[in-house]
Amino acid sequence: METLAALFTVVTQPELLAMVAIGTFLGIYVGAIPGLSVTMAVSILISFTFSWDVYPAISLMIGIYMGGVYGGARTAILLNIPGAPCAIATAMDGYPMAQRGEAGQAIGVTTTMSFFGGLVGIAVLAAAAPLVSDFALRFQPRDYMLLAVLGILLVGSLSQGSLVKGIFAGALGIAIGAVGRDPLTFTERFTFDFQIMEGGISFIAVMIGMFGVSEALLQLRHVGQPTVRQKITRIVPSLSTVRKHLPLSLQTSTIGVVIGALPGTGGDIAALMAYDHAKRVTKNPERPFGQGAMEGLVAPETANNAAVGGAFIPMMTLGIPGDAVTAIMIGALFIHGLNPGPMLMVDQPDMFWFIVGALVTANFFMLLFGLTGIRLFTKIVEMPRAVLIPLIMLLSIVGAYAVNNSLTDVYWMLGFGVFGYFMRHYGYPLGPVILGVILSRLLDDNWRRAIISEREDFWRFMGGVVSSPLSLTLFIGVILIFVSQTPLWTWGKARLFGRNKEPQQ
Repeated sequence: METLAALFTVVTQPELLAMVAIGTFLGIYVGAIPGLSVTMAVSILISFTFSWDVYPAISLMIGIYMGGVYGGARTAILLNIPGAPCAIATAMDGYPMAQRGEAGQAIGVTTTMSFFGGLVGIAVLAAAAPLVSDFALRFQPRDYMLLAVLGILLVGSLSQGSLVKGIFAGALGIAIGAVGRDPLTFTERFTFDFQIMEGGISFIAVMIGMFGVSEALLQLRHVGQPTVRQKITRIVPSLSTVRKHLPLSLQTSTIGVVIGALPGTGGDIAALMAYDHAKRVTKNPERPFGQGAMEGLVAPETANNAAVGGAFIPMMTLGIPGDAVTAIMIGALFIHGLNPGPMLMVDQPDMFWFIVGALVTANFFMLLFGLTGIRLFTKIVEMPRAVLIPLIMLLSIVGAYAVNNSLTDVYWMLGFGVFGYFMRHYGYPLGPVILGVILSRLLDDNWRRAIISEREDFWRFMGGVVSSPLSLTLFIGVILIFVSQTPLWTWGKARLFGRNKEPQQ
């Protein structure tokens, strides 16, 4: 009982409660600014907390983490600039809603579903941490490689039109992600002997350019048109809306927890996979995906917040970070004399329950701060375009520069912004490009590790895939998703189900 009492430490001590509240508030606004990542905020914060007690330090970091994952959705909805990679999928349907004058409703649904996903992730962390971490440990390099292939096959969901254009955009993203020195052999790839390209291309610069600058350039066409007035009649979604999307929320929250618990993945991949899942299981959305479908907001937002709880599972039980932020938090725990891993739950179980309690508290503060200030935020999209376009450009430049304090990233951002403008002009989707950049390193590294471990024998590699139940399941998933995006799937469905409809007509 004394150990479980640590669960309520945060709410019983005003100082800790204030730390979580401040952290969550700051996290929301840091996460909303493109380029200012939660990872960067927590890494800067750690230097200020050396002399603090461990509880206030961890409380502040957890607040920033939870708030930052949610905050990226706001600029994604209002400006079509995802504040963080995990909000890329949110922009696809959130921004069309803002263009219809429904930004308040979109943010309200996003906040509520983020809260729900966060609670599911924390509940799994509290109830089943050892079991989920054991499952995540079974993943071998070939399984991560197959997971990356599964992710890349999402181009069909993100294409919103021509699959061929989606595949081209995805391949382009993979090529962009491969630019720079090979991390295994240190040889140059796609650098064309330019020194500036040896370090690779910042993913954040590509994302901001593709979404932010290209949007500003597109808006130039409509600079004289009146802006869309936002309807802020109801922010908190109705109970019927929540009930309607509850089954999908549970499914995508599960996806978020599992993906979040896999080391090296995180909320961005979880959100994209959840978005793809929503497109597959939602039979009759009120609006098509990509044009303001509510399910397109529910799925990624529940998944990326559920991934927060998932990321803590391997961190707390095995000492392995689930993502970059938990990697920094492991460092913070070491600095404060703690040893995250299996012995932490044995020697200091109160720390485990304290972190669970801090996550729950931060989740409630995220709901509170997320549902307030929406009227002020939505005024952004009601600005005249002559003011809004320079604001988007300024945010994009500041965000790209803030990644590495480098003008090079600003140049890349501007270049990809112009390129993204022409891609959108000619109907090429931007989502698959970003997906390719995200998954490029995961695919490349794990493919080579897997094939090297099999003595570079492809058939030994395939033997390992077939003999492992986990690998075989992922492989079958890859085959099924691939077939589902070909005309063969449509033909098969028509043959199987088409005849059944004929008698009814």
